[in-house]
Amino acid sequence: MHKFARTRRAVWGDARFLIGIALVVLSIGGVWAVVSSAGSTTPVLQANRTIVRGEALVSGDFQIVEVGLGAITDRYLAPQDLHPGQVASRTVAAGELMSETAAEDADASRTTTIVVDSSTGVPADVATGSVVELWHAPPPAGDENNAQATPRILVSEAIVASVTRTDGMLATDATMVEVVVDRAEVADVLGAITGGSVLSVVPIGTRS
Repeated sequence: MHKFARTRRAVWGDARFLIGIALVVLSIGGVWAVVSSAGSTTPVLQANRTIVRGEALVSGDFQIVEVGLGAITDRYLAPQDLHPGQVASRTVAAGELMSETAAEDADASRTTTIVVDSSTGVPADVATGSVVELWHAPPPAGDENNAQATPRILVSEAIVASVTRTDGMLATDATMVEVVVDRAEVADVLGAITGGSVLSVVPIGTRS
């Protein structure tokens, strides 16, 4: 009976030894996998300039960079993922890695661009990618009232695609601003333009 007990303990000791070896091997394998993953890089697209929502995505607007993203590599666009007909689904800042959620097919886009003349000029810090409000003051309702109607918000959130500032001596010189708006707002904007409204581009957080 005593000899059987010693044999049983010896077998259990061997089992524990083997389990310990297996755990060490697994631990080393896990560390190797982490180090190997951290050292590997993947080519992804990085924006050379600010790309606004609804703008077509073309190869010339990107550079290819090698980055170590690990498990989240598939969240970003590789060079082979860029194809004709894609547009930006949101504003992508210069230097930003192009995520797959920032691209969509042009057919699915709900935005378009419209050029407006801002009667009040535009602050110097308003540039491509800036978020602005579009205000308008409708023309007088009747011949006897020469006062412009009270300004009100026409589009509560638009994105600046480009700004063209005219250098001149006249106080009435206007700044032309190309803005990205939702397609549902196009009719109102065009109606205000053709109806004689005075338009103003106002940075978010500022009230005219």
